Amino acid sequence: MFAVLAAAVLFGTTGTSQALGPDDTTPLSIGVMRMVIGGTGLALLAGILARRHARRRPADAPPAPRLGVRPLLLMTVTGICLALYQPLFFLGTERNGVAVGTVVALGSAPVMAGLLEWLLTRRLPTATWAFATGAATIGVVLLGIGGGAVGGGGGTDPAGLLGSLGAAASFAVIANVQRRLLDAGWDPFTVVGGMGAGAALVALPALPFVDVSWLADPVGLAMALWLGLGTISLAYVLFTWGLGGLTAATAATLTLGEPLTAAILGLTVLGERLSALAVVGLVVLGVGLALLARGSRVPRDPRPFAVEG
Repeated sequence: MFAVLAAAVLFGTTGTSQALGPDDTTPLSIGVMRMVIGGTGLALLAGILARRHARRRPADAPPAPRLGVRPLLLMTVTGICLALYQPLFFLGTERNGVAVGTVVALGSAPVMAGLLEWLLTRRLPTATWAFATGAATIGVVLLGIGGGAVGGGGGTDPAGLLGSLGAAASFAVIANVQRRLLDAGWDPFTVVGGMGAGAALVALPALPFVDVSWLADPVGLAMALWLGLGTISLAYVLFTWGLGGLTAATAATLTLGEPLTAAILGLTVLGERLSALAVVGLVVLGVGLALLARGSRVPRDPRPFAVEG
């Protein structure tokens, strides 16, 4: 639980890092560099941790699963989804504004993850998850409306809405596919390392077609390294490791700590101001996360998430 929340905090530094970066950056160039650096770093870091995990494996432990076509395909899917998340998310924020795009993407991801988990496992999410997710999602919506970007009179752009929903679906697929790999006996570091390598390979061909001259600026280089190593490499190692003790739906809801972190950083670092409605949204979001965290402490079946069939 705390590992996933820590990952959400790291995810939540993305917007502030971009705001403090050079002025001549573009969302596409930042996204590509973030995936190339972060995906490569994720694969290397996870590879080191996977080898340590293998050396410490008890002698009487079940044999490690073999890398066949199915697990390789699933790891490839997570890498593609991680790479796709960036342009889809930025499409939503570009067309409908940061508040609306973020609300749709982050607010719908836990619901999608829960529904997808139900379809895969035939297990309904718990009542605690449903209540906490509902409260947290309402908090995200209030935070977005209170931010002032909603209701500006321009309506909602359909392409931007699809982009935000696509980003949410990408994250829901990542959480559920990783959960299936963990249930199959794969250690979390191998799972997340495969995702990082796949994402880097998908993003690398786009590198020659984007302007990354801002990397010559020390501030730009620092931003790229943090966004890659901090918000991708370290964050996803924490997320996948924490996912080993949670359902995909619960983990996705806990990542709603991302907008909570982003709002707090906006207030304290960027000097932004929130309306009373946005403050209420922060409180409701925090209550939802606290309820979910408290509910996750209940003892469970040691293999409650295994996929049937």
